[in-house]
Amino acid sequence: MNTAQLLVRCLEAEGIEYIFGVPGEENADFMVALEQSESIRFILTRHEQGAAFMAEAYGRLTGNPAACLGTLGPGATNLITGVANANMDHAPMLVLTGQGSTTRLHKESHQIMDVVSMFRPVTKWATSIRHPSAVPEIVRKAVRLARSEKPGACHIELPEDVAKQETDAAPMQPHRYRRPVADPEQIEAAFSMLRKAKRPVILVGNGCIRHGASEQLRRFCEVTGVGVINTFMAKGCVDADADYCLYTVGLQARDVVACALDAADLVITLGYDMVEYHPHLWNADRKKHIVHIDYLPAEIDEHYQPELELIGDLTHTLATINANIEQLGAVERNLNQQMETRRHMQQELMQHAHDVTEHTIRPQKALADARNVMGREDILLSDVGAHKMWIAREYQCHEPNTCLIPNGFCSMGFALPGAIGASLVYPDRQILAICGDAGFMMNVQEMETAKRLNSNIVVMVWEDHAYGLIAWKQQNQFGHHTDLSFGNPQWMLLAKAFGWHGHRVEQSVDLQATLKSAFSEPGPSLIVVPIDYSENMKLTERLGNIVCAI
Repeated sequence: MNTAQLLVRCLEAEGIEYIFGVPGEENADFMVALEQSESIRFILTRHEQGAAFMAEAYGRLTGNPAACLGTLGPGATNLITGVANANMDHAPMLVLTGQGSTTRLHKESHQIMDVVSMFRPVTKWATSIRHPSAVPEIVRKAVRLARSEKPGACHIELPEDVAKQETDAAPMQPHRYRRPVADPEQIEAAFSMLRKAKRPVILVGNGCIRHGASEQLRRFCEVTGVGVINTFMAKGCVDADADYCLYTVGLQARDVVACALDAADLVITLGYDMVEYHPHLWNADRKKHIVHIDYLPAEIDEHYQPELELIGDLTHTLATINANIEQLGAVERNLNQQMETRRHMQQELMQHAHDVTEHTIRPQKALADARNVMGREDILLSDVGAHKMWIAREYQCHEPNTCLIPNGFCSMGFALPGAIGASLVYPDRQILAICGDAGFMMNVQEMETAKRLNSNIVVMVWEDHAYGLIAWKQQNQFGHHTDLSFGNPQWMLLAKAFGWHGHRVEQSVDLQATLKSAFSEPGPSLIVVPIDYSENMKLTERLGNIVCAI
């Protein structure tokens, strides 16, 4: 067999199920070899960025890497934004690119560029195959690194002449390893700090939605009653209906949830990535007592200096704590602030849940209707824009990985292709993507992919004819915003052109029924909602007047 065929066999041995992408001339040998695979399905996309976002959604939902593929030059550069997004969101992913013959890489040549060096800053590892015998080791290393905490993207380049070379090499058999565990003495020290704390609070990040950590966290909270605040990407780590759920933090502005953090005399962080919500926003005076529990040591930052770090498998650490929870004994705690925070947020969430409006719909109402239609395990995917802030604040979850928000690299254009990827993982669940009219148009071409795959997805576009989040932030900072407006297509004609079902909802009372109807339709459906983003500045003003109860 040749190198390309060996690469396919190695990917099969690793259990890779999907490769999303756009082929080119320089990876033709790989594509011909892939055509013979019985276990890997290739999904042809309309743009490489869409392929990367599909692979990211697959990785976040399964914990296993899918691959995205592009050819050399522009194919590789088209991939990079989606790859960077997945890497910073800690989604396991393989990135496969073609390359010109090694005989011309040293000189100026058609479409030749140093692709590996380009990918190094946005992946955990990037390399080029220069000899057939190296393929088994490269694939084994790439998959292991992509899956290892914290997960991310790994890049493999295959030059066209190397792809044709004959080889007798064989795939390596994957062997999983057990993640290291936290030091028992450190766990006991954490118990000591928890015994002394009167107002502890838990700040949960992205790491807590992986490897069953959520289940152990819930057990801990059921016994102790300690409240949980989650970042955008940790939504669902505890059930929103639980008394200890204190909802979401991360608006980059003071919100109701900040009151519980202010009152805390101990902050326990679990799987926390400061890329989501920087500690200078909740530990400005650098006086918080912090216990850091994660797979990796804490990032060095002047506002984040934990007194104690429990480093190792997060699920194991929580399970060890739960197994010895009786050691805590009776501890008198003052959880009044947490109870007040939850009560206050519940009032906020109900404020516009039953609005009756015409010609425009408030974000709060749109999300309340979406929550009423979606089941506990159905999946909402958010794009990036003003709607992302509203989803993070208003849309509550019952299970982990039921709301996918890109919040590390924060690339627009994620939700439509991500929904296609999610529907492949869970074809029997309701999949809803919410996009702004700006973000949706960035990967609008994947409407054809969704139709070709007959993806059972619903995409809700919030229309405001502008880059709404940028306008919101400029208005906050400068008191006005620059010209950020644009035109839009005739949405229903667009839906028809791509063979989608199409709905426009002008009255708030019709939205919930329209959502139910869209989910009952076979194949993809588009819902367009004229959104009332005057609520953005109203929220900013209201948050600016928050007074925390004591």
